[in-house]
Amino acid sequence: MDTEHDLARLAEDERLLHFTAFDRAAAWELGTRLRSAAQARGVAVAIEVRLLRETVFFCAMPGTTPENADWVRRKRNTVELLERSSYVVGLSLKRDGGTLEEKMGLVLRDYASHGGSVPIRVDGVGCVGVATVSGLPQKEDHELVTEVMAAMCGRAIGGGPGD
Repeated sequence: MDTEHDLARLAEDERLLHFTAFDRAAAWELGTRLRSAAQARGVAVAIEVRLLRETVFFCAMPGTTPENADWVRRKRNTVELLERSSYVVGLSLKRDGGTLEEKMGLVLRDYASHGGSVPIRVDGVGCVGVATVSGLPQKEDHELVTEVMAAMCGRAIGGGPGD
């Protein structure tokens, strides 16, 4: 995997993934779309969509465990703090050598730099929420969220990391 190439493509995806508006109804729609997409793929994930740091949608699909919900919380905390996808944070740390704990003093029990959590941005406003899934390998968690968000906000994004 070419980390620099992936980071450049992921930065472009983050630039493109933004909504013209996002409210509670949109948060619920995003959550249900994520659930439907996971069902269509035949996978089980925990899903959380937050708006203004409040959980609007949460679903632990059959086949998930409480550990998945904890990963959701930890990845989401990272995105709410840094306003970057947890996958980008993780790849950047891998490239630079280090951990969230070493670089920022963040306790790894409460923060995770594994893929699957993506900031929700609104034009002219900025980051208003976070969409997170857990249950797949981190690259697939990230792709599930970004693909569903791209479809919902009518954007075309690049392929998956490593493409």
